[in-house]
Formats: sequence, structure tokens, C-alpha cells
Amino acid sequence: MAADYADRVDASWYVLIALLLGFAIGAVSVHLLGIAAHRGRQVMAIASEPVPDGIAAMVQVLESAGVVLDGSNQVILSSPGALALDLVEGRALRSHDILAAVRRVWRTGEQEVLELVHRRGRIGAGMDVHLRVRVAPLGNRFMLVLAADRTEELRLAGVRRDFVANVSHELKTPIGAVSVLAEAIEAAAEDPDRVRSFAQRMQVEADRLGRMTKALIDLSRIQSDDPLDHAERVPIGRVVEVAVDRNRVLADSKRMRVIPRVLDEVDVLGSEDLITMAVQNLVANALQYSPEATHVGVGVRVTDGVVEISVTDKGVGIAHDDLERVFERFYRVDPARSRVTGGTGLGLSIVKHVASSHGGEVTLWSRPGQGSTFTLRLPVAGPTATAPKEIA
Repeated sequence: MAADYADRVDASWYVLIALLLGFAIGAVSVHLLGIAAHRGRQVMAIASEPVPDGIAAMVQVLESAGVVLDGSNQVILSSPGALALDLVEGRALRSHDILAAVRRVWRTGEQEVLELVHRRGRIGAGMDVHLRVRVAPLGNRFMLVLAADRTEELRLAGVRRDFVANVSHELKTPIGAVSVLAEAIEAAAEDPDRVRSFAQRMQVEADRLGRMTKALIDLSRIQSDDPLDHAERVPIGRVVEVAVDRNRVLADSKRMRVIPRVLDEVDVLGSEDLITMAVQNLVANALQYSPEATHVGVGVRVTDGVVEISVTDKGVGIAHDDLERVFERFYRVDPARSRVTGGTGLGLSIVKHVASSHGGEVTLWSRPGQGSTFTLRLPVAGPTATAPKEIA
């Protein structure tokens, strides 16, 4: 009997302890749920609270790029400059470097300034822009990103350096030749045949000097200006027509034909003069390095919002090792042949700069003995907005 009584007492204690533990666990759970609900309401209140009107108005009138992000690093405001620099895609920042800086500032609460290179454009290699970015907290709920485009500043400094280097490297050869020929003419003053021969050679060097100077000026102008700052709609059909016509004399002198084939009439945004210059250089390059009595084809087609202007020749072709270097300034696959044809080594470099400054690229396919195809790829311009018709 005593044992049964003791067992009943022990069982009662177990039940009591179990009830107390259950009550304690229930109370803690209810408390935690209350805290979670309270924090959830706080988060929802913060997320639903709009950006103050003054900040929204400030971002919209910024000349530089400005972006405002919320606590989840989603873009809630962006200035026109941010869109022009292609910093935003939907509600996300495109630059991983800027996003990493934003996360650091959230942790530290201290603003941060960084210099970086950002790829603008989604076609091919795009165009690199140099940015100075400032990331700073905007109160305790938002983050402000300001980006200043330093590309023009750095490009102008580079243009000055490159121009001096190019002039000293390349112009000294024809200038030296003209000087030597002038001395030779003076020494042969009493021999009309030699004077005539030297004068003809001097004319050749002078022409080469003139072409090289013009190409240098064109290249410097392209590097100094951003054609998208004052872009116009450029009809590619007209560009091809003008580029082919400007090479008509060269084609006739080699008994060659230039055959244009424009499959799609389309516009791009940019500078008509620069795009025409690029296509003209591609056609001239194809004519200069092709055998006589052959032909050059110029084709235009549109693929996935990109217009492709292809110039195909039946020339000597380019070796694989030279494919990546032909777009460098003054690089010549065959220096001896370039002197004969009058090439400056700048034409393809100009094409590359025109392509990149318009948000595009230039590609090359070539095989020795079979010819080459250069393709200028540019983004197609969007549709032009039309004014609504007036109702009479």
C-alpha cells in the first residue's frame, strides 16, 4: 500500500511539472510571436513609407547620375543620368562594384567614394565609362548613390598624350623623306630628269603626309566627342550609299565594283558623319587590299535589334595572329604593302572608336587567301514618338 501511494505521488509531480513546462513554453512562444509581429509591422511601415518629395525632386533634376535604394537594395528612384549611363536594370543596380559599396555603407554607416570603370551598353564589348561614385546613407531607411562620369575628362587627357606620341612616331618618316628629297632636288638642279623624279616622289610623300594628318585629326575628334550627347537618327541606307560613292574613284582605278545590298532600311542614333566615315574606311580598306578586277560587297541586315553593316572582300586575308591587332593605331599587317597603297594604319582604329562610341562593336572574320569580312554592329534606334492628331 505504501509503495502504491508513493507511486501515485510521484506521478502527480510529473504531471504538475509537465503542465508547468508546457505553460512556460507556450508563454515564451506567444511572446516571440508578438515580437515578430511587431517587427514585421515596423518593417512594413518603413517599406511603405514613400521617399520624401524633396528628395524625389532633387534626384530628377540631377545633371549627374543619381540613384536611391531602399533597405533591400532595390532601386526606387533614378535620375535620367543614371539611365543614360546604364546603371540601372529594372529595380537593380547593374554594377556589382557599386552594389558591394552600398552593402558596406549599410554596415558601417560611413559614406564611401570609389573610382571604377563601368560597361555601358549591352552589345558586344560595349563602352567603358570611368565613374567617380559616392555612396551615402539617406537617413536610416534609404541609400543615395551619386555617379559622375569622368570619361570625357580622362579621354581628353589621353587624346593629348596620344596625339603627341602619334605625331612623333609616325609623321617623322614622311617629313624626313620630304626633307631628303628637297636636298636631292637642290643637288640635282642641273639635271631635269632627276629633278622631275625627285619631285614626283616628294609629291607621293606629301600626299601620304596629308592623309595621315587628316586621319590623326579625325581620330582625335572621335576620341574627344561623345556622339550620343547630341544624337540624331541616322538612316543606314543613306550612310552606305554615301560611303560607296566616296570610294567610286578608287574602285574605278582598280577596275573593281562595290556592290551594296541593303536588306533592311533602319535608323541608328548617333552622328551621321562619323558612321559614314567608319563605313567609308571599311570600304576603302577592302578596295586597297583586294586584287584588281574583283568586287567588294556591302551588306546591311537587322538581327535582334542590332544592325549589321558587313563589308566583304576577296583580298589576301589576314593571318590569325594579326586578327586582334588590326584595330590598333598604326598597326599594319604588311608594312611594305601599306606604303604602296598609301595606308596610314589609322582607318580601322577610327572604325573601332566610332563603333564603341555609338554603343556598338566591329568584328572581323578573315582567312588567308580567301578574303575578309568586317562587320560594324550598332543598336537600332527605337521608334519615333508621333504627336497625336488634332480632332477637328
